[in-house]
Amino acid sequence: MSRTKQATDQIVKLIVGAGQASPSPPVGPALGSKGVKSMDFCKEFNARTAHMVVGTPIPARVTVRPDRSFHFEIRTPTTAYLLLKAADVELKKGKLKGKSGNEIVGTISLKHVYEIAKIKQSELRLSGLSLEGLCKSVIASAKTVGVAVTP
Repeated sequence: MSRTKQATDQIVKLIVGAGQASPSPPVGPALGSKGVKSMDFCKEFNARTAHMVVGTPIPARVTVRPDRSFHFEIRTPTTAYLLLKAADVELKKGKLKGKSGNEIVGTISLKHVYEIAKIKQSELRLSGLSLEGLCKSVIASAKTVGVAVTP
């Protein structure tokens, strides 16, 4: 009995600014190589993120089917972005301006940690986690990106 190669869904992960998806890189080449019309994705993505602050980096997980149709789910902004935004740290093209090593670039309160954990909990894949667990995760991320948490 011979096995035929079964076509499977392909996953493409992108981080695109809310309302700013365009067929230019990184969206165009990433989806074009899978046979998806990037303009279709851009229109739908921009429509679904129209209610968000323009430019907020939104992770999207695109599932491309063998027939080149696709669907995608939008996730919450990255924890690092939310932390730096709460700490009012100036971001420059996705990177921290002048950050090096273990430098503290800003501080946030536990209230900010709680608010970020609530945002993350609204994501379906994280909804089963406890708020306490999410808060611990947010605090660990804060340490990584150089944001101090004050009680």
